[in-house]
Amino acid sequence: MAPAFTHTRYCDELTRQAALFREALAAAGPQGLAARVPTCPDWSLRELTVHLGGAYRWFGELVRTRATAMVPHEDVPGYHGPGDGASASASAEELDAWFAESARLAVEEMRAADPDARVWSWSTPAEQTAAFWARRATHETVVHRADACFAARTPFTVAPEVAADCLEEWLEILASPVVQDHKEEIRRLRDHAGKSLRLRAVEADPALRADWLIELTPEGFTWHRGRTEADADATATVHAPAPTDLLLLLYRRVPATDDRVEVRGDATLLDEWLARTSFE
Repeated sequence: MAPAFTHTRYCDELTRQAALFREALAAAGPQGLAARVPTCPDWSLRELTVHLGGAYRWFGELVRTRATAMVPHEDVPGYHGPGDGASASASAEELDAWFAESARLAVEEMRAADPDARVWSWSTPAEQTAAFWARRATHETVVHRADACFAARTPFTVAPEVAADCLEEWLEILASPVVQDHKEEIRRLRDHAGKSLRLRAVEADPALRADWLIELTPEGFTWHRGRTEADADATATVHAPAPTDLLLLLYRRVPATDDRVEVRGDATLLDEWLARTSFE
């Protein structure tokens, strides 16, 4: 399925999301960098920042070199954080400056590239492009910005159309033959062939068509966006106010028991979906 936005829009959005991530860091303050991230409990906020900033360096290097194979992280300059790996001792100011530079370098490389330029990715052959990485980097930032906001105890919001595209990319990743063929947990969803899961953002603008139907099959699963007359009632339907709420649920950033989530029908199917679609 074609991405929702142009390559330029993804580059613009990546710039915006990275700046908002830095705002969350500022809200946490220097002492807050040691706080555990509740949605990524193995990481502190400092470690989350190094992870995302290092990812920016990697994305940028892939696009800059028009990589034809996976580039090891060790070969990416500055990947491990400020101080060439001494990020644990870096000040909050040094960490912020390194993160800002990481985002800038990635965006510069992506803006300079033809969206269709061939660049290695772990996805399908059709997505071996610079455009793939602009979209992936944007959504990686959206989700990890939510993590940072939770750690800093500051509100997280994202534009509905961005949240919807982020959710849709996650479904595309899970449905990809690359994932279906290599993730045993995903393949086990085939045990529920014939069942379906609907995701509905009930307060979203109707023009956004924030309604997704996932149908489990013996071969994996299919999905489409927007309710059609042919759609039967789903085995389980998830209602939430906004696409952001559904996004956080699917990425397991909020539980199915969250006040913003209402599950109608067989709630165990949602539990099974969430359990099988985690890459932990």
